[in-house]
Amino acid sequence: SGSSAAAPLPEEDCMKLNPSFLGIALSSLLAIDLWASKRLGVCAGEGSAWGSARPLMKVIEVSGHGIPWLLGTFYGLCQSDSSAAREVLLNLLFALLLDLVLVAVVKGLVKRRRPTHNKMDMFVTISVDKYSFPSGHATRAALVSRFILHHLVLAVPLRVLVVLWALIVGVSRVMLGRHNVTDVLFGLMLGYALYSVVEYCWLSPLSAPALFALW
Repeated sequence: SGSSAAAPLPEEDCMKLNPSFLGIALSSLLAIDLWASKRLGVCAGEGSAWGSARPLMKVIEVSGHGIPWLLGTFYGLCQSDSSAAREVLLNLLFALLLDLVLVAVVKGLVKRRRPTHNKMDMFVTISVDKYSFPSGHATRAALVSRFILHHLVLAVPLRVLVVLWALIVGVSRVMLGRHNVTDVLFGLMLGYALYSVVEYCWLSPLSAPALFALW
């Protein structure tokens, strides 16, 4: 009687043998993500379905790369003779550096490999760029576009173009085979949220007088 009382119930056996609903859902989402990413990687190589558009996609890739944005912002900061413009540019530089660090940390922690159909011919990469989650280009595009929309007075058509640029940069990452769909979606959300952090930590002559003294 003692051995029969200690035996596990049939329902408990079923719970141990059957995978959890959350595990099934995550596995299914991962499979869908990989399948969709491969199907959408139409510019992953010259022989791909849209291989002829690959050079254009690589131009878009460079437009969202960190180095042009960092160099351009630093140059503008050095050439600016307006205190208001210097404040905006200094905070944009801070935002870009914060973005680089945060994306590198997340990539190093998650360590998700790039899609198997990716061709490693990216413009200026570092060691952590062998990982794909999240998309640094998508994060930067969302961050910069939100920054521009909040701190530059632009006509409506130009504002639409800024948003379209951010979306196109994100889409191009999947089309080039650089990232999976979830890498880009998370990157866009992270970049959008990161702008709020920059606004909260906004650098001004009052909060960071030493930095402004350099310029």
